[in-house]
Amino acid sequence: MSRVLASPQKYIQGPGEISRIKDRISHLGGPVLFVMAKSAYTSLKPVIEESYRSHGTLQVFEKFGGECTQMEIDRLRAVCRTHGCIVVVGIGGGKALDTAKGVAYYEGTPIVSVPTIASTDAPTSAIAVTYTEDHIFAGNILLVKNPELVLVDTDVITRAPVRFLVAGMGDALSTCFEARANSASNHDNFAGGKSTNASLALATLCYEILMRDGLKAKESAERGICSPELENIIEANIYLSGVGFESNGIACAHSVYNAFTILPSCHHMFHGELVAFGTIVQLVLEKRAETEMEEVLRFCTCVGLPVTFAQISTKELTREELMTVAVVACGPDNFMDSMPFDVTPDMVFDAMMAADALGRRYTATGW
Repeated sequence: MSRVLASPQKYIQGPGEISRIKDRISHLGGPVLFVMAKSAYTSLKPVIEESYRSHGTLQVFEKFGGECTQMEIDRLRAVCRTHGCIVVVGIGGGKALDTAKGVAYYEGTPIVSVPTIASTDAPTSAIAVTYTEDHIFAGNILLVKNPELVLVDTDVITRAPVRFLVAGMGDALSTCFEARANSASNHDNFAGGKSTNASLALATLCYEILMRDGLKAKESAERGICSPELENIIEANIYLSGVGFESNGIACAHSVYNAFTILPSCHHMFHGELVAFGTIVQLVLEKRAETEMEEVLRFCTCVGLPVTFAQISTKELTREELMTVAVVACGPDNFMDSMPFDVTPDMVFDAMMAADALGRRYTATGW
């Protein structure tokens, strides 16, 4: 089987990049459909319009409805066709970007990702994660190719609420461990092949940067300062984690996340926050060394990622609910078959209970 690494054609990160968007994408042509999260529509639409001042390309601005559903994708496809748009640009968080990717996929246009938060690794991938109207995972759309460009304005991301950055670190935290599992099982990645040495190295580098710079980056973001550590974490959250997960694959951590979305009491949690807890579950399932578990628990508690059931649910979770989560995590729509050994719902249930116990012990005693 071939080894395949997937990546956006170009990744650009730096301060003030939104103001240069016309120069970055004009070679793709127009008209251009901008699918924008509501906050981005308010704050960044004037900046984009100024970038295009005295330029003849038609810009069509449309607010994203808030959830990446097939209905929302179809609504925006109609807008795209009405105006004859030949380029789609997603601006916002992961759901807005995935919705824009869905539109581009069905309409056969190039896609440009402009994340305004560093909360997930969605911007770089050729995957759009869809949900139902009730925020239950509904499946993935696999695009023909990765985005033409990922444009990251670090001024914009520095101004975003810090919780988004921390959630992005939770999503990125899983990248190395899930890559390791896929490599051990020789499972195919999302790019249609096996992992490469480069993709595994990127996943490892992602983890190393999180451990080294994560807390300092959070502190910088809290002060509104884009320090070198924050720049590093933005790149880790968006690019290293994005290329790392797509070119290696995902496994238990994301399966647990997907399964927890069925519980209404967990709907207030961000993607990366639940993935972080899923990562601890995976480490327990793999019977990893205590030193590795301690490093991950220390990191999570230092930056503010959840390590217990009480931190991810608005109510006490019942045994029945947790067993349902375990069953869904092992279902055919998830990724537990990427693990290098057979995993049953009972094993996932036991691992979740053990992860919660470890988290409670660590937060109470520091191990």
